[in-house]
Amino acid sequence: MDDRRVVKVSKYLSRHLRHDPQRIGIELDAQGWVDVDVLLAALERQRFRVTRAELDEVVERNDKRRFTIRDGRIRANQGHTVEVDLGLEPLDPPAELFHGTAEGFVDAIRAEGLKAMARHDVHLSPDYATAVRVGSRRGRPVVLVVDAAGMAAEGHVFFRSDNGVWLTESVPPWAIAFPE
Repeated sequence: MDDRRVVKVSKYLSRHLRHDPQRIGIELDAQGWVDVDVLLAALERQRFRVTRAELDEVVERNDKRRFTIRDGRIRANQGHTVEVDLGLEPLDPPAELFHGTAEGFVDAIRAEGLKAMARHDVHLSPDYATAVRVGSRRGRPVVLVVDAAGMAAEGHVFFRSDNGVWLTESVPPWAIAFPE
């Protein structure tokens, strides 16, 4: 598969496994899983044909590892706006985590901190380079450094998704170091 097809299928899967499963006639279980065969049949009905080999390739090649296939089922690793319980256990975070964003959001973040918005959690990157990639999606990236250890000491709970993204309910402004 060429890169454009991988991106196209990945975006289509993200939309339906994270935000709008009913649009293609699938139902996610409580943890966000759906049988691969059910998904492929739904995609076929939508005239968005994806073979099992293509699906496996998209899951494998996705640079952000957005999806997991396990025991004949698939789910998005995080970023849902539909109600799911990913079944993640709380973990002690590293001392620092990173959040990539676009310049235009920095003033609001400085005032209000990071909020989950329509998603279930704020997404934090384990390293600076990943945060740069995330922040680049909407223009010139700004990388914020999050005092995760300080937040944990204050009682904030952290989780790590299957693809290594750290999740927490919100990040208060005091825990964010902004670039000069």
